[in-house]
Amino acid sequence: MTIGTTGAFRPTLFGTQHMAVAGHYLAAHAAFAILEAGGNATDAGVAAGIALGVVQCDLVNFAGVAPIIVYDAKSGRTKTISGIGPWPALADHEVFLREYGGLIPPGLLRTVVPAAPSAWVKALQHFGTMSFGDVAQAAIRFAGDGFVMYPLLADMIADHEADYRNWPSNAAVFLPGGCLPRVGEIFVQTDLARTLQYLVDEERAASGNGRIAGLTAVHNAFYRGDIASTIDAFHRSEGGWLRFEDMAPFEAAIEPSVVRSFAGAEIHTCGPWTQGPVIHQALALLESDELQALGHNSPAYVHRVTEALKLAFADREQFYGDPRQVDVPLDVLLGPENIAARRSLLRDWQAWPEMPPPSFGAGAPNAMPASTGWPELPGDTSFVCVVDKHGNAFAATPSDTSYDSVLVPGTGLCPSSRGTQSFTRKGHVAQVAPRVRPRLTCNPAIAIKPGAWTMPFGTPGGDVQCQAMVQVLLNRLVFGMDLQVAVEAPRFASYSFPGAFQPHAYFPGRLALEGRFDNATVRELADRGHDIQAWPDWTLRAGAVCAIQHEHATGVKAGAADPRRTSYAVGW
Repeated sequence: MTIGTTGAFRPTLFGTQHMAVAGHYLAAHAAFAILEAGGNATDAGVAAGIALGVVQCDLVNFAGVAPIIVYDAKSGRTKTISGIGPWPALADHEVFLREYGGLIPPGLLRTVVPAAPSAWVKALQHFGTMSFGDVAQAAIRFAGDGFVMYPLLADMIADHEADYRNWPSNAAVFLPGGCLPRVGEIFVQTDLARTLQYLVDEERAASGNGRIAGLTAVHNAFYRGDIASTIDAFHRSEGGWLRFEDMAPFEAAIEPSVVRSFAGAEIHTCGPWTQGPVIHQALALLESDELQALGHNSPAYVHRVTEALKLAFADREQFYGDPRQVDVPLDVLLGPENIAARRSLLRDWQAWPEMPPPSFGAGAPNAMPASTGWPELPGDTSFVCVVDKHGNAFAATPSDTSYDSVLVPGTGLCPSSRGTQSFTRKGHVAQVAPRVRPRLTCNPAIAIKPGAWTMPFGTPGGDVQCQAMVQVLLNRLVFGMDLQVAVEAPRFASYSFPGAFQPHAYFPGRLALEGRFDNATVRELADRGHDIQAWPDWTLRAGAVCAIQHEHATGVKAGAADPRRTSYAVGW
């Protein structure tokens, strides 16, 4: 492990006991408190994840999504939890075509089955040691007693003031007294605290039959009890599609991770129900020694990595969808024959001016019309990763915004608006359809160098997530950077593919660069055919990568949190 943070804005945190890194400092502290109380990585990660739904309530909701990946140090196994719910049975893509010009409007009609509560419970049941009541205490306190309004949240609410005012139930919470919350004020979410406490009470009533029975009671209280009934009644009264019958059978599933090797490390991601395998496809087109020879963030390096990412995203557009409903040929996409064919499409001196063709020549390379202007800031998310004293690792990317989804009165919940990532175009692999899951951008990951180290990592950022994660991996694995330096290094991102969020904007050839890239690099990339967009330095558009590296031999843990947002690391 490299010690030292030359060139970093923040220091890498080092410790020997446990480490938590999260998208908000209060969530990181919630995880740390659970670790100090004897909980393991999963207990702490779930505590942080639930807390993020309170303290980053613009971007994360307890009734949202929560894809999870867990590494068990004793068995050496890595598993994922599919924290994404399907479209309701009543969902009809023809409504969007007929009444909304092919768009999925903000509001109830983009709601899918909330998955995060089931995912958190499933993680505790199979990988944790504590009760829901134990791990939810910090979130209940932050919601009921309030927390100090901070600049980023205040700015996000102000930016979306008109959206919050669209629905009285949202405005009542996020615009208290009809006013924008100000930095330094105490922000309270009483109904959300009451909902979480109700789940704790239901667990306590069933806990005489053991911890698992209590956790099952939490799941049932949400999906088969009063909460599901309240959500159902609200959707019926307001013209939504979500019903009790959609929620009652739902259960997040435990699945194997998708794993491939790069530079001597095993990279584990969730399956193609997320965009996670984009990481594998991009890395498969890159060679460590060639990247070293090009030089970190040189024009040739940025060009090579960008073009590899564009080829990977072309396959996301063509092939990734709900594997329960569509055949995603991931093994063939990652097979040596296809990788060789895709690598042959990398051109050192010429950028693809549009989205490249997908693998196997399938489909049209330009399935979407080009957009103009600048990409919008996506409806975003957060992240948490934890490593405990035993070397167990946990990572999750919980999400779902509160300004495009209607808050169900009396609950504090905005059921998942993740339907915004589906497509209404007939025949699209990720098309809106009853009981089908949207393709999810959120994708936690774990890198493992067998016998050496384990590193959970991830980021918010929508379409930038995989791009930021690949760059941090390369910074660490290829260039040997200190972890915090790897996280803080200048980043770039392509938009030369249809975006994941409505309206799926597509900017052919567009390449965004943070301001720390010099003018000569910008000019050369433009000469190679990239349509350059200048980002400001330290922009939140570049994601906010959090990571922990645990050394197997010594137990030393390094934690890095991205200063581009409110991320913080806590450990010792």
